[in-house]
Amino acid sequence: MAKGILGRKVGMTQVYTEDGTVVPVTVVQAGPCNVLQVRTLDRDGYEAVQLGYLDKKRPQGKRSRQSSASRSERGHVAAIASKRSKGRQAAGVESTPKADCEPKRFVRELRGSAEGYEVGQEVCVDVLEGVAAVDIVGTSKGRGFAGVMKRHNFSGQRATHGVKKVHRHAGGTGMSAYPSRTIKGKRMSGQYGNAQITTRNLKVVRVDSENGLLLVRGAVPGPNGGLLVVRETNKLG
Repeated sequence: MAKGILGRKVGMTQVYTEDGTVVPVTVVQAGPCNVLQVRTLDRDGYEAVQLGYLDKKRPQGKRSRQSSASRSERGHVAAIASKRSKGRQAAGVESTPKADCEPKRFVRELRGSAEGYEVGQEVCVDVLEGVAAVDIVGTSKGRGFAGVMKRHNFSGQRATHGVKKVHRHAGGTGMSAYPSRTIKGKRMSGQYGNAQITTRNLKVVRVDSENGLLLVRGAVPGPNGGLLVVRETNKLG
């Protein structure tokens, strides 16, 4: 069974264990999520559970259409009459079950056995009760275009002896007469951050079912308020 949930990073704090040890933790607002689809081997070729988190508002005017749920997003979670649906119904094609909920802002799939999940079911943080460690997927903070010293921790060039106004430059990137080019993958300046990061094997410190909070030991990628995918780790040891 795929154990996991979607959530949002609240921030970091520290808690004390029974023996007085201070543990740094990240607080995650986990769920509630709705099961939008259940993938099966017969129909989809793989098993997974599709979860949705945070309601997406419906359009209320011309200006709000870009950030609002489109018709296809609304049709993904609820039955909407259309020519295509009527034609399929007339042909005897059975329609897939709908979650019958509001369109969701954050939709992700958790691979694994879908046993025990049904479309429309609400998943809360209780699903992680008894889980010792989790993997958390998030988007790291975007730092824009950065040089090699900030991006790759280069030491830079010397501050004396002929080095003039290029102290933070990367230096030479090419090779000698052979191969006489810059090798692909060379560490250079460029986009820093704003990438998907998976932090693995974070210990679950506490599951607060009453408030829907999950406390994990250590740091989690992304800013406060960033959206996260939390799933039971498959890392051994």
